[in-house]
Amino acid sequence: MKLHADTPHQLAITALGEGWIAINGERHTASVVLTAGGQLRPWNCERFEDLGPGHFEELLDPAGVTPELVVFGSGARLRFVAPRLLRALLERGIGVETMDTAAACRTYNILAGEGRRVAAALLQEGGSQPVSG
Repeated sequence: MKLHADTPHQLAITALGEGWIAINGERHTASVVLTAGGQLRPWNCERFEDLGPGHFEELLDPAGVTPELVVFGSGARLRFVAPRLLRALLERGIGVETMDTAAACRTYNILAGEGRRVAAALLQEGGSQPVSG
């Protein structure tokens, strides 16, 4: 399924399929983070049950671009994270929206396309590594 229009921002989720997400045309089968500063990084989390506070602290951009909102894709189905795991974000006034990963991909594209300072944490359970697009 194609998920984007022509967008001026640096990163765009260009397609989505069962077990993969394409970002700027490159398929990823593992969990990824898209920072508000335009960086794409692997996210070292393979299962929702393994999430800890450190996973969400990783969403703070080392380039110093603070997101106004983090879109968290919880996998194939919607699951909510315990608020204590989000403390690092919430204490900085960063909003967090949780949805299934497909909805998170669509939401990220819309917000980034509007020029919002948005980050995304996209969980791909049982994922591995990037594959060619």
